[in-house]
Amino acid sequence: MGAITHIGPPVVRAGKTQPISPAVVAEGALVFVSGQVPMRDGKPAAPDIAGQTHVALDMIEAILVRADCTLADVVKATVWLVDAADYPAFNMAWGERFALETAPARSTVISGLIAPVRVEIEAVAVRR
Repeated sequence: MGAITHIGPPVVRAGKTQPISPAVVAEGALVFVSGQVPMRDGKPAAPDIAGQTHVALDMIEAILVRADCTLADVVKATVWLVDAADYPAFNMAWGERFALETAPARSTVISGLIAPVRVEIEAVAVRR
């Protein structure tokens, strides 16, 4: 069995520590980042989907740094959008962070979210 490392600090939402790791590194190479919602101080961190997408990606990037990775190391992402009408603006914001030639594989789903935001993003990265 390979090594598993949990990347902290613990996740705190609504003032309570949650039973969630921000990221888990498996076998020393794969980094699994928990779904990130663009919240700050208990409120959505941006009013629109583009801003929320950038904030969620900033949050993922900060977690990846703690695992010795960058957004360039992301190989797969799963995205939940609350409203299908947000897809074009979301996709444009996504494209500002990931080059077309090296963008990760991605699944995008329309779903309700627990947090009062328009997007949630999780990612898998490979440590080089």
